[in-house]
Amino acid sequence: MHSNREEGSELLDTGVGNGTPAGRVPGPCDLVTVPARHGLEAVDILRLRDGVGPVLHDRAGDTLGFLVPPGTADCWDLPGSACTQTYGPGARSASSEPPVAGTGWLVPPEGAYAHATEPAELRAALGEAARTIAAAGRV
Repeated sequence: MHSNREEGSELLDTGVGNGTPAGRVPGPCDLVTVPARHGLEAVDILRLRDGVGPVLHDRAGDTLGFLVPPGTADCWDLPGSACTQTYGPGARSASSEPPVAGTGWLVPPEGAYAHATEPAELRAALGEAARTIAAAGRV
């Protein structure tokens, strides 16, 4: 992936095709966490729509975390999920390590379509995932 921005830019661009340099964690972000089953369904939905950003998994496999633009935690209120800041204002991570201890990459930054998943797209995908899981339970 190539970027028109200069290395070290403070902007968090969530546009498709402007990928984070390989192996690098995007700039400041928030993290939406969900149960793994819902998260895996949502990842599949977002991949089909070219909208998935980097995604973390916990080592136990119980939870997935979607990197979303900073500020999302201030207004996130979807039941069954939580949203927290992973970096303080102005903080940056330049390593390939996930921004949260005890996690690994399910969708690494270099494999994502965007620097972060757009909150509205994530909310829609999680809703669709919940409906899919509920329907599968009725079969």
